[in-house]
Amino acid sequence: MCGIVGYVGSKDPVPVIIEGLRRLEYRGYDSAGIAVAGGPNGLELRRAPGKLKNLEEVLRQNPLHGTYGIGHTRWATHGRPTEENAHPHRDCTGRLVVVHNGIVENYLQLKHRLTAQGHKFVTETDTEVIAHLIEAELSTAGKNHQKIALEEAVRSAVRHLTGAFAIGVVSADHPQKIVAVRSGPPAVIGLGDGEYFMASDVPGILHHTRDLYFLADGDMAILTPDGVTLTDFDGNPIERKVQHIAWDPIQAEKGGYKHFMLKEIFEQGRAVRDTTLGRVSLDTGKVFLDDMQITEAEFRAATKINIAACGTSWHAGLVGKYMIERLARLPVEVDYASEYRYRDPIADSKAIGLLITQSGETADTIAAQREIASKGSKTLAICNVVGAMIAREANGTIYTHAGPEIGVASTKAFTAQLTALFILALYLAQQRGAVDDAQSLALVEELTRIPNKIRDILKQCDAPCMALARTYSNARDFLFLGRGIHYPIALEGALKLKEISYIHAEGYPAGEMKHGPNALIDETLPVAVLATQDRNDPASKLRYEKTLSNIQEVTARSGKVIAVAIEGDKEISQLVDHVLYIPSAPELLLPLLEVVPLQLLAYHIAVRRGCDVDQPRNLAKSVTVE
Repeated sequence: MCGIVGYVGSKDPVPVIIEGLRRLEYRGYDSAGIAVAGGPNGLELRRAPGKLKNLEEVLRQNPLHGTYGIGHTRWATHGRPTEENAHPHRDCTGRLVVVHNGIVENYLQLKHRLTAQGHKFVTETDTEVIAHLIEAELSTAGKNHQKIALEEAVRSAVRHLTGAFAIGVVSADHPQKIVAVRSGPPAVIGLGDGEYFMASDVPGILHHTRDLYFLADGDMAILTPDGVTLTDFDGNPIERKVQHIAWDPIQAEKGGYKHFMLKEIFEQGRAVRDTTLGRVSLDTGKVFLDDMQITEAEFRAATKINIAACGTSWHAGLVGKYMIERLARLPVEVDYASEYRYRDPIADSKAIGLLITQSGETADTIAAQREIASKGSKTLAICNVVGAMIAREANGTIYTHAGPEIGVASTKAFTAQLTALFILALYLAQQRGAVDDAQSLALVEELTRIPNKIRDILKQCDAPCMALARTYSNARDFLFLGRGIHYPIALEGALKLKEISYIHAEGYPAGEMKHGPNALIDETLPVAVLATQDRNDPASKLRYEKTLSNIQEVTARSGKVIAVAIEGDKEISQLVDHVLYIPSAPELLLPLLEVVPLQLLAYHIAVRRGCDVDQPRNLAKSVTVE
């Protein structure tokens, strides 16, 4: 959620930090602040509610000067988004500041205790207690005529915290030093030439360095101009592998598009292609998954796959269920990660857990992964960020090579996840002998055709979706319908629309129309229907025919139907108000194509309504707390 950027080195820290925070705006925030030390006035602080431009105006009127510092964009959890509640937060002396991503669950008890000791609190936040805890540790040492290092005080302070936290600490009394700790939300350390960086996500520092440490839970980093020292919370030295990030920073720029979301929609063909490359053979159809700590024998012996994910990734998991069960004939359960560990799941050491996450740092998904592992199951991850927490804890990871996704509403990460799931489903089918060589090769060939088909959809559907936006941007409600593997895409289409346009939207299985949703239909309700079919698949053709019956239920009640259909389908155009055509594909690959016009429709409606497409209200890119 919140953005954090820290810097120590020879440059002016203010431009470095502000630039980094701007590159983390996509995470969602409602206030911002910066603290700088090492200048003529000691430790100075500037904060502002609202967007980063407000903080920049404060800095223009009242500049900061120093040699090291830390900044933060806050997404409010405790306390309103005001200047007072914005980070960084100070201790009583004003000589120490803290920035924090996460939630301190026991902050009220700590606040009461510290207040009784004479500490004065000036905010409504949970974060402020951290600054006072560190102050208390430093003060206790001082009373005992001892001087302790800042990191020692931070280590002592974090032992009192329960909850989730990534913390950055700067003190005027401990010059040229930033202390960073992680227990839950992500934190990365950037390694430069005589300069070092802290951030809550890679894009915040990628313009300065591509060599990073990804901190694990229980890690502390001490940054000085001389280098970075890594320890655990007990002060024991630890080693972390330096990760080199291959992303080109230009990938994180808009590249001429009006919004990041539109750019990322148009990058989906490349994301699918890059996720496929190196994993399938076009000569044999064989699938290769590298760096797996799950053996082929364990894949063959698996009793089921337990998928856990959140939001858009959960929708991908639902699609994956159809893919895996159809190809590999292996049962699949799909859970919301936020619910998984609270339902007392049944242990099965031969089941394989599959965690799907764009960031690899989603708190609920990490918790589900650990619950699955505690039941004796091995876990796989589908993730877009190399070195993320979920990938480190998994027994194998299929990375989705989508590149950085900046828009809060996921698009290219979703289609890359579907690609990874299809590859996994085919791999499982091959290991379990559920498909022959000819079937494998045919499916691989079809998968490699998807990027060009996505390109064609983008060319054909962008203008029609813009026209539909003019017609339906004032709608109060939207209904999305699909059958079988297309039902999760109806859910995803509804989620995209509600996320960025703030129109109430609902996805529903088309076969359930008679069991409630028919009551909603009148001449004001737009209904988007996934009416595609694989003409070579009898079961798909049957579902299509059933879906046509559902369309007639809607039109008989004066509902307005927008259909997504296969090119050349003349029948559908006679039944509905609007058709968005996509190329043909096998049933299991149609979701990668169907979702694209629904993304475009949501985007153009949101733009026409004047909404903040890349940073929808109340949402954050990476949900790193429960």
